[in-house]
Amino acid sequence: MTIASALAVYFVIWWTVLFAVLPFGVRSQADAGEVTQGTEPGAPAMPGLLRKAAITSVIAAIVFGIVWYVWANFDL
Repeated sequence: MTIASALAVYFVIWWTVLFAVLPFGVRSQADAGEVTQGTEPGAPAMPGLLRKAAITSVIAAIVFGIVWYVWANFDL
């Protein structure tokens, strides 16, 4: 696997994991009881994107490690 293809695979894995992680722990403004005027009540009160990006990076690195191991050690 070349560096370019490894980066491409990691990029795809990272985005896939991000979309899986985004809904965890989200409370809407309506649930929190503090709806900001002019916004949708279903919008997240505190999305925590930096924390989710860090979690996504760790999970994506683990998944990429598994993909790389299978790619390198098995004739697929």
